[in-house]
Amino acid sequence: MKIRSITALPVNIPFHAPYRFSYGAIASLTKTVIRLVTEDGVVGLGECADGDRAADVIAAGARLVGMDLRDIHAAEAKLVPGMRYTPWGNVLAARRVFGGIEMAMWDARGKTEGVPLFQLLGGAVRTEIPLTEYFSYRWPGANHPGESTPLEVARYCAAMIERHGSVIFEGKVGAVALDEEVQMVREVRAAIGDRPLQLDANGGWTVPTARDALRRLAPYNISWFEEPVETYEEMADLRHHCDIPFSAHAIDLPKAVALRCPDCIVTNVNEHGGVARTRDFIRACEAMGVGFRFHSGETGIASAAYLHLTAALEHVRGASQTLFHWYADDVIEGGPFALEGGITRVPDGPGLGVTLDEKALGRCHDRYLAEGAFPDGRSGGYGSAFRKR
Repeated sequence: MKIRSITALPVNIPFHAPYRFSYGAIASLTKTVIRLVTEDGVVGLGECADGDRAADVIAAGARLVGMDLRDIHAAEAKLVPGMRYTPWGNVLAARRVFGGIEMAMWDARGKTEGVPLFQLLGGAVRTEIPLTEYFSYRWPGANHPGESTPLEVARYCAAMIERHGSVIFEGKVGAVALDEEVQMVREVRAAIGDRPLQLDANGGWTVPTARDALRRLAPYNISWFEEPVETYEEMADLRHHCDIPFSAHAIDLPKAVALRCPDCIVTNVNEHGGVARTRDFIRACEAMGVGFRFHSGETGIASAAYLHLTAALEHVRGASQTLFHWYADDVIEGGPFALEGGITRVPDGPGLGVTLDEKALGRCHDRYLAEGAFPDGRSGGYGSAFRKR
C-alpha cells in the first residue's frame, strides 16, 4: 500500500449554458484531477476543487512517496501546518491540496482492499442519495438557449420533472433585479407544485435587501435559504424577521452554535482537508445540533466522494446540491452521474467506485488550456460582477 507517484492535471468541466448568480457567471468549472499510483500499480483518484492546483499537488505529492496509504495523519502532518494561520504559508491552500491527495489515498486503499469507500467508513446507512435539481438564469451556450425570463426558468423546471422526475428544486437569486426574481420564484412555484423549493443568494444581498426579499418570497413556501446575506452575524439578524432555515458555505461551527445560525453548513470534501476531516466535521455538527450537506460543482471524482460520505453518515440528511444535469462533460467513464427521481445511487465498486476516462480527461484539460480558469462565458471573469445589492 505504499505510494509510488502522485500526478495532477487541471481540467475544465463545461456547462450546457453558463449559469448566472451573484458572483457573475460560470461557463466551465476548473478542477485539478489527481492520480496516485501505488507500488503495486493501483491507481487512486482525487480532486482539488479550487482551480489549477496541479503544481502544488505534484510538489506536495513528492513528499509522500514511499508512505503507506493508511498513514493519513502522518501525511497530513507533513503537508498541512498545524496552526490556523501563518505569515510563512497559506494554510487554507495547503489543506485543500492535501484534501485532494487524501481523497486519492482513500480511493487507492479501497481498490487495494476490494471494498467501496463507504465500507471503509463503517458501512452504508443509505445507498440512494437525495439531491436537489438546480435552476437559475443562464446565458446561451453553444448548443443551449439558456433561460433569460422567469417563464423560461419555470419551463425548465417543469421539463426536469417530466424528463427526470425531479423532486427538490434549488435556485439562484441575487443575480438580477429583485422584482424579476420574485416573479421567477412565483412562476417556478406554479410549475413545480408543492415540491420543496430552496433558494441561494450566495451572500449577494445586504440585510435590508434580504429582509425585503424574504418578506416578498414568503408566500411561495421556501423550505431553505442559502446565504441570503454573507456573514453568520447578518443571518442571525435576519432570523428575527424570518423563520426560514438558513445555510452557509463559510465554515465556523463554534460561531454557528453560539449564534444559533446558520442551521446548516454546506461545503465540499476539499474544504475540510479530505475525507477523514470531513467525516470528523460532520460528526461534530451532529453533536452540536447543526445540519450538514454537500454543495455542488465537482467532477465525478469528488462527487463520488461526497456520495460515499453521505451513504456512510446518517447526519447528512436532506438533499445535498448537484449540477449533474447542467454538465456537458466529465472526466469519469459514464459520467456525469445520473439523477433520476431526485436520487443518485452511491457507487458500489471498490474505492470511490469510478474510473477515469482518459479521452475525456485529455479533452477537459485541453479545454482548460484554451479557456483558462473558471471562464464566465461572456466577459469580465468569474467574480467580477459581485456587488452587494
